[in-house]
Amino acid sequence: MDTIVRGYQGLHLLWDLNWDRVLYLATITVALFAGGWLGSVLL
Repeated sequence: MDTIVRGYQGLHLLWDLNWDRVLYLATITVALFAGGWLGSVLL
């Protein structure tokens, strides 16, 4: 059980340090899909 708790704490620390990078990648992905969709609708 202690190993599971330590693993969760480690993942939580990584999430705290890198959440802005995840948000950055998600924003770029959504923008690319939105641009592709708009391009297919308008052309």
